[in-house]
Amino acid sequence: MGEWSIQELARAAGTTSRTLRHYGQLGLLPPSRVGSNGYRYYDQDSLVRLQRILLLRELGLGLPVIAEVLAGERDTAAALRTHLDLLRQQRDRIERQITSVHTTLHKTEAGEPLMAEETFDGFDHTRYKDEVIERWGREAYENSDAWWRSMSEADRQAFGQTHLDIAADYGRAHADGLAPDSAQVQAIAQRHYDWIAVGWGGRQPDACAFTGLGDMYVADPRFAANYDRHGEGTTAFVRDAMYAYAETRLH
Repeated sequence: MGEWSIQELARAAGTTSRTLRHYGQLGLLPPSRVGSNGYRYYDQDSLVRLQRILLLRELGLGLPVIAEVLAGERDTAAALRTHLDLLRQQRDRIERQITSVHTTLHKTEAGEPLMAEETFDGFDHTRYKDEVIERWGREAYENSDAWWRSMSEADRQAFGQTHLDIAADYGRAHADGLAPDSAQVQAIAQRHYDWIAVGWGGRQPDACAFTGLGDMYVADPRFAANYDRHGEGTTAFVRDAMYAYAETRLH
């Protein structure tokens, strides 16, 4: 039976050793054994479990909820079938979004009128509003929404450009092979955190809120497109940088 060190597993999964240790501390991904030298090793069951964790994160579930899901699973084959069902649902939604964008592009270029049902097919515009209200309260959502509406067009463009610059810097760091928890990447994460705080009307997100946003970036193609345009895998890299920042700066 194969066995992987924590560094090998992190590299294969496109994440960091720090993240895997964090999962272990939460009881999500305990090592299959710990060597006499203190090194952690993982077996094939660990690979399947990590695959489930990463999928559930991409679907937008927080770590406490993922722990509950995994705790209720005893049949590996049944868990994998559920995994496939969720992936198929996500694929179907993405395919609908692709069709929607193709239709919008074609009609825009042809000067044809747009239909709302076609333009927004596959998109759920209340999803994150409801989540913000559930996690941080209606007042937090309404304050942020009021702040955005109060901005001038120039202020909105400047705010958006700041994020474009942050996304581009993440992309360059990822392309250069820097680790998400490196000092250079964490400096970008600091700018990212400050940008989010501005968007929240000066309210600073806690660790749960910041990592939750990282999970949402990965889970929704509309968010992922902002980062993966700078290189495939950049969105997951951003999420891991946000997790590393939260672990070291927000706890």
